[in-house]
Amino acid sequence: MVSVRIPGSAGSCSKYTPKWKMAFVQIYCSRAFQLPKPKLRSLKPQGVRPKPTSFTAIPIDEDDNRADHSTFSTSPSELSSVVKERKLDPLKQLGGVEHLASALQTDTSAGIAGDPDDVSRRQRAFGSNTYKRPPAKGLFHFVVEAFKDLTILILLGCAALSLAFGIKENGIDDGWYDGGSIFVAVFLVIAVSSLSNFRQSRQFEKLSKVSGNIQVEVVRDSRRQQVSIYDIVVGDVVCLKIGDQVPADGLFLDGHSLRVDESSMTGESDHVEVNRNSNPFLVSGTKVADGYARMIVTSVGMNTMWGEMMSSISRDETEQTPLQVRLNKLTSSIGKVGLAVAFLVLVVLLVRYFTGTTKDENGNPEFVSGVSTSDDIINAVVDIVAAAVTIVVVAIPEGLPLAVTLTLAYSMKRMMVDQAMVRKLSACETMGSATTICTDKTGTLTLNQMKVTRFWVGKDPIINNGYSSVSKNILDMIREGVALNTTGGVFRAGTEFEFSGSPTEKAILSWAVMELNMDMEVEKQNHAILQVEAFNSQKKRSGVLIRRISDGTVHTHWKGAAEMVLAMCSSYYDASGASRNLDSDGMAMIENIIQGMAAMSLRCIAFAHKRASEDTMEDDGLTLLGLVGIKDPCRPGVKGAVEACQQAGVSIKMITGDNVFTAKAIATECGILRAGEDELTGAVVEGVEFRNYTPDERLKRVEKIRVMARSSPFDKLLMVQCLKQKGHVVAVTGDGTNDAPALKEANIGLSMGIQGTEVAKESSDIVILDDNFGSVATVLRWGRCVYNNIQKFIQFQLTVNVAALVVNFVAAVSSGDVPLTAVQLLWVNLIMDTLGALALATERPTQELMERAPVGRTEPLITNVMWRNIAAQAAYQISVLLTLQFSGEAIFGVSEKVNRTLIFNAFVLCQVFNQFNARKLEKKNVFEGIHRNKLFIAIVLVTVVLQAIMVELLKKFADTERLTWGQWGFCIAVGAMSWPIGFIVKFVQVPERNISSHLKTLRKKLTRTIA
Repeated sequence: MVSVRIPGSAGSCSKYTPKWKMAFVQIYCSRAFQLPKPKLRSLKPQGVRPKPTSFTAIPIDEDDNRADHSTFSTSPSELSSVVKERKLDPLKQLGGVEHLASALQTDTSAGIAGDPDDVSRRQRAFGSNTYKRPPAKGLFHFVVEAFKDLTILILLGCAALSLAFGIKENGIDDGWYDGGSIFVAVFLVIAVSSLSNFRQSRQFEKLSKVSGNIQVEVVRDSRRQQVSIYDIVVGDVVCLKIGDQVPADGLFLDGHSLRVDESSMTGESDHVEVNRNSNPFLVSGTKVADGYARMIVTSVGMNTMWGEMMSSISRDETEQTPLQVRLNKLTSSIGKVGLAVAFLVLVVLLVRYFTGTTKDENGNPEFVSGVSTSDDIINAVVDIVAAAVTIVVVAIPEGLPLAVTLTLAYSMKRMMVDQAMVRKLSACETMGSATTICTDKTGTLTLNQMKVTRFWVGKDPIINNGYSSVSKNILDMIREGVALNTTGGVFRAGTEFEFSGSPTEKAILSWAVMELNMDMEVEKQNHAILQVEAFNSQKKRSGVLIRRISDGTVHTHWKGAAEMVLAMCSSYYDASGASRNLDSDGMAMIENIIQGMAAMSLRCIAFAHKRASEDTMEDDGLTLLGLVGIKDPCRPGVKGAVEACQQAGVSIKMITGDNVFTAKAIATECGILRAGEDELTGAVVEGVEFRNYTPDERLKRVEKIRVMARSSPFDKLLMVQCLKQKGHVVAVTGDGTNDAPALKEANIGLSMGIQGTEVAKESSDIVILDDNFGSVATVLRWGRCVYNNIQKFIQFQLTVNVAALVVNFVAAVSSGDVPLTAVQLLWVNLIMDTLGALALATERPTQELMERAPVGRTEPLITNVMWRNIAAQAAYQISVLLTLQFSGEAIFGVSEKVNRTLIFNAFVLCQVFNQFNARKLEKKNVFEGIHRNKLFIAIVLVTVVLQAIMVELLKKFADTERLTWGQWGFCIAVGAMSWPIGFIVKFVQVPERNISSHLKTLRKKLTRTIA
């Protein structure tokens, strides 16, 4: 490669120059001067900053990636080591931050060009901001996990023995049916369950990617804009504020009071100060704890410390929710009963066989001592063991965990559509038990579309754009304070303006630019910022110390919540520019103005100023410059959402940093505060008042509180703790970094997707993507739906379990044979566990869910209503099936094999019809809303079609006989009878106290009696 100096700018041979021209210049100059091919040197000046060169290094014998490297005079490894080593000497050797920015072709003010070609070039040269994830679990992994089930392994062993003896006895053509059928049925069960778990794993993978897609504010082409964290490139100028996650490794450019929480990387809880001189290093994955700054990105993706660490960590998708743990216990209990029944059946069948009681098709004993061969005995014993094991398979409700998995995965997917992203599975179900929701005001109950609608100078309102009546000196100082005391920004595109920052900042900047003709760039050029105190939710104010370049005078500007700033003032300016003493009358007058605006639901912001004698910020003896009232309208539909939650037995509490008058006005408008509820009734308190209560007073009054104004994050945490002590299940919304403790303490933490900081999101269980309280109410509805769907499936499955166990046990004990074969029971298990779970787990939330009180988290899963429904349906199925078992041949005049097919067909169709009953636990109309659940209808139709195929076409596989139309009609009538039975039984009243609590009481009494 040859470095060729071309007269003029470097752009003469830039990347836009055709490659053949570059090649021509290089070859021509090489021949003319016969220069040796030098190597590109790393940019390591010794103390002196080199002048920018006016030549371009042109590679013609390298690949495209190396060509991209040649346009930057530093390498990824060199950049990566700067931040990883965190030493100043290597940085100084590279010429410092400014020279490094120049090497990365970054303008520290305007950022990178940011066009697609520039971004692509940087990604090829330095990599993308992604890291290698550990490989996801494939389908084969879940198949292997399914094979680890003990009952499945026993069944496979029985199938293998049955297959071997069948082939030996009857030849391969006819002898494979029994064993082969069991093999096929088992593999079908494994395939369906493995596929379901695999799809769920993929679902969580997608959600993980979505939750990691953070929006980052960068400066590109002089414009602040939001980009995905995955689109950050080396050279980008990133704007950081409190609560942000540092998106990549980089260096501090400028900013104030920046402190970073590096506990995620170092484990140290102390916040680290980052500045230009002693510690300019910013590490990806850390969080901004205080202040604000701009950084230049030096390494992305796998070249960062965070990328290296995350690539070695695999996310665990096997998190078990509390409901899954409870269901596992229920499954274990039912399984023990099933094992006991299966063992009894095994013993009875073995005793009957070896005593000669069991007869073959011709009525002869199957076992004759000294006559029966060892093959006959082993074959018979294998069949008996297979039947017993199959009873265990049917008895153990493997479908319960699957139903939870399916309903959680389905609800998570639907909740994403409804603007809620679930970060923790347990939150889905816990939300259904929520009794109290503590919500923010701004952006959650309101639109977060703020606009300045009122402006006061002293005691004078400035209306109808009457700014000409205000002293020029006052307006100049307000412009000065707005432009310099802000974390927002203004970008001008022709005649249009774009404003960045928080909604409050954007509203004030828009007002100052559009109404006061503020030019932010001019203000910045005319002043030097000496010190900054960033806004935080505890002090509710921000300040800046500046020096005017024109005269060298030093001034302090403060901005923040009106009462907070007013308390710092000793005087105020009137509209003429004259300073007035702020005595008690003046203070009362200003306070009345603030309260008047607050009563109109306006957020009041005050500006104050003081000329400083020294280079230190002062926060007393200020002069009030003016007040602005910012309107933030309530969201449409928020009142309806609040009423829906209250109707569902959930208390709504509004916790806000606004003053008490604004808080009351908004709460009344939203329906949180009713007529007659105020400070006197204990429904409205201020944070400081609540904080100063004794612990007993707080516990006594906390349930009455509807609104907490002027609250700090600590007050929110205190309220959550009190409510939990009172036995409430608490959901909390939060968006700030300081909300993290309350979000973690709450049973369900709900962070805001738009205004929420990354710290708040990481501390939460669910992210509300649109910051809307209506979405919070939707999450509540979905939480109840998850719990309700699980109960539906439990009722459905226990009905099948009870009926199958009783029928098989009674038949085995009385006749020595079970009416349902291993394959038939496995088929019932498949439609019951998998298809049944899928049908009932995908029911959508209904309005009736919001018309009942919250379900306590310790309440039994199986209610008295469910026991009533299970008992009625199971008793009906048992009576019909046992009647067919003992009298079916005589009633219908059919053979034993046809009778067995009738029992099997009637049993399956009973479950098909009973699925409809399971849709509504208490409502008599089980068909309500069924047209909206197309998946349910499809599953029912698929089950019926597959059952018809099993009976009519797969006779040898399923051990069935073809049925006549009349026999099919009988089976359908038997199944359909479950509908009127389900309707009638719902008229039977059940006691409120649960059966399980009665049993516990009885057990205690028996224990005392024995003792």
